[in-house]
Amino acid sequence: MKPSTLYRKLVDSHTVATLDAQNVLLFCDLHLMNEYTSPQAFAGLHAQGRGVAMPGQNVATVSHIIPTHPVKHRVIQDPASALQARNLKANCDRHGIPMFDTNDALQGIEHVIAPEHGMIRPGMVVICGDSHTTTYGALGALGFGIGTSEVEHVLATQTLVYRLAQDMRIRVDGRLPAGTTAKDLILMVIARIGAQGARGYAVEFCGTAIEALSIEARFTLCNMAVEAGARGALIAPDDAAIQYVLARAPDIDAGLRGPALAHWATLKSDDGAAFDVEHRFNADDVAPYVTWGTSPDQAIPITGTVPQAQGAQGADIARAQRYTALSAGMSLEGLPVQHVFIGSCTNARIEDLRAVAGIARGRKVAPGVRAMVVPGSGAVKAQAEAEGIAGLLIEAGFEWRQPGCSMCLAMNDDVLEPGQRCASTTNRNFEGRQGRGAITHLMSPAMAAAAALTGHITDVRKLEPAQ
Repeated sequence: MKPSTLYRKLVDSHTVATLDAQNVLLFCDLHLMNEYTSPQAFAGLHAQGRGVAMPGQNVATVSHIIPTHPVKHRVIQDPASALQARNLKANCDRHGIPMFDTNDALQGIEHVIAPEHGMIRPGMVVICGDSHTTTYGALGALGFGIGTSEVEHVLATQTLVYRLAQDMRIRVDGRLPAGTTAKDLILMVIARIGAQGARGYAVEFCGTAIEALSIEARFTLCNMAVEAGARGALIAPDDAAIQYVLARAPDIDAGLRGPALAHWATLKSDDGAAFDVEHRFNADDVAPYVTWGTSPDQAIPITGTVPQAQGAQGADIARAQRYTALSAGMSLEGLPVQHVFIGSCTNARIEDLRAVAGIARGRKVAPGVRAMVVPGSGAVKAQAEAEGIAGLLIEAGFEWRQPGCSMCLAMNDDVLEPGQRCASTTNRNFEGRQGRGAITHLMSPAMAAAAALTGHITDVRKLEPAQ
């Protein structure tokens, strides 16, 4: 047989029918829904008098429009948002779809709750009306975002008309230096290949640096691959990924474990498999990265300076500089911030919060800075409170909030004011992403914590040990 890439193995194993040379009908093992991309899909389904084909293979959560204020019982005050949440619950109740509702103890961001509850297993195809569904490639599952009309098709058939992607391999060898993380690595990769550098491709990450990453760090890496235009991101499941899944999937009992392990062992690209494009990077070259502009690829090492507006991207660079009130040659280090946001489906897991606590221990948030920490799920929140992380952060002056997407995007009441500059662990820094006229600088949780404590963008490697 012709050697195959991991991506093609996953597509081929889920192909119900070949439609033409570029399109297949793909079976979807799991469909995740949120409150803002599903209402029109359900309306279309009902207008046609159709039901949901496989309710048990769909899961919903309220996450994007939900307030995260630290109250015991949350109430969505915005009428339009409240209607979205009510409609999602009514639709899920009508069709028997499991749902994590507003005040469910385990509510959270879909891309955090799905893996932590063992819903994601190697070899699956997972879809959601959210572009960061690429996150699940960290466990060897093909995840990608879909549109509202596609959501309707999946609800009705549990299948999707899918256009095939090309194969890209990104190899990263070496070792991440102290003070750097998977967030810095993926920001470096995006900066190097560009915001459209992986457009039309499913990306497979490999190499010794990738193998050394924790599973939560791999989630961050795959989550942000879409910011380079990737249609999917994959890491072949190794023992670390398998143990992560088995620890969270009690339904894989002794009788199922053997067949599961045998199948998962095949989920890797064959020797000699052809990739359309390949890139190589050295993890030893990674420094803490920070975005300066209005696209995730407009990022530089903290030791670098804002680029000149020249070349093919000159107009885009100039526009971004005007929006962020920066100019060529400026250093980001020392740039004052008024807000710090630590959260999102990129960096709101327990490992991220532990990193923040490690920087914050023995320190205080700088005067004039508002610093928010929003855990990615109720389970993460409970674990952080049990470990003493929440108490430490509150003592340091951080706001400890309820789970949700929060200030990742201005769809709820966590919104920045025009001109405010925010150090953020999120995945996008588009114009107005966190509020009209607000300025977002993407960075790792440790770097965001350092900014909160100093009041300006700071190279976390330079912080003196806490007393």
